[in-house]
Amino acid sequence: MSKSASALPELLAIMAKLRDPQNGCPWDLKQDFKSIMPHTLEEAYEVADCIERGDFTELKTELGDLLFQVIFYAQLASEQKLFDFEDVISTLNDKLVRRHPHVFASNSELSDQQVAHQWQAIKALERATKNSGNPPALWQDIPANLPGLSKAKKIQQRVSGLGFDWPSYHGALDKVVEEVDEVKEALEVDPFSEHSAEEVGDLLFATVNVARHIKRDPEQLLRSANDKFSARFEKVQAYLQARGQSLDTATLDEMDAAWEAIKKQA
Repeated sequence: MSKSASALPELLAIMAKLRDPQNGCPWDLKQDFKSIMPHTLEEAYEVADCIERGDFTELKTELGDLLFQVIFYAQLASEQKLFDFEDVISTLNDKLVRRHPHVFASNSELSDQQVAHQWQAIKALERATKNSGNPPALWQDIPANLPGLSKAKKIQQRVSGLGFDWPSYHGALDKVVEEVDEVKEALEVDPFSEHSAEEVGDLLFATVNVARHIKRDPEQLLRSANDKFSARFEKVQAYLQARGQSLDTATLDEMDAAWEAIKKQA
């Protein structure tokens, strides 16, 4: 028996022990689906953080923590006689085979674009099946609590699968320019109005479309931009300190000059 084959039953047994009403862990016994949901989101972000930092040693640990979340949900469901971990695996196996007919049903070679369109068509059929053959809601299966950038990308992918899309990034980029002009107009009238806020939102949505067209994840791009800005501003702080200044005492012009100096060093 392989190490993984023996480790999985052990993991399931450990989870069951943690939830044992007599001898289990008090904290684990208090949890339910909703109470552990925030932990699941946190673990997913910690996995993403390891990947972005290239820390693959820590990634092994974080993936284990994320797997534990799945095991926990399966244990709760089993206790309520909803489903168990084997059902989760079986459902996943069926879905993977169903969504990859170009791999499992035939040997036909498809382009990346053809695979993407096939994927969307299969998911649309799945949504229709869930609705007993009735036309599915457009945004069905897009989680309501997704981060805004990720949800925007999902919505855009959905309508793209229906043919509502630009053929390249050029149209998406032109839309960003158009939205910038509309933001300027709104801000000139009243920068604090609801209309100005709406136009800024439209600009963000349009920017996500550009990221999607160049096959980049907008959430990841913004995280990278956050890291880039933070690292550069720390250098601004060090630059000022080396000259006997601080962020508390430096003027905006002095900080801006330091920022430009740091940019030239990059």
